[in-house]
Amino acid sequence: MKKYHIQKSPFIVPTTDGKLIEEHHGIAATANPEISIAHMIAPPHWSEPHQTPEFEEYTYIISSKKQFVIENEILILEAGQSIKIKKNTRVQYSNPFDEPCEYIAICQPAFDFTKVHREE
Repeated sequence: MKKYHIQKSPFIVPTTDGKLIEEHHGIAATANPEISIAHMIAPPHWSEPHQTPEFEEYTYIISSKKQFVIENEILILEAGQSIKIKKNTRVQYSNPFDEPCEYIAICQPAFDFTKVHREE
């Protein structure tokens, strides 16, 4: 039995807002509830509602910038920067800028729609 898994076909999460989400490891891609790793591209002027997830989220910015509103504090991360946001923290993710933002998101435990608690 192999002691590794090379992911060649990530799960493409269906979206309606133009955001590309390629989950390489996680619940949808590999049935792994412990961690999720996703490559994402947020289009210009994209945003999500505020949320208070039951998992920690790490974000590494590959290109451009991404805005985070964390407990009402606005932060802007640029390419080469990363952040860890603790579980049960109210956060809003957005890209209010004029170019796409490419980044990697890692959630632990894995991203789960039932545990993200978005404010709709």
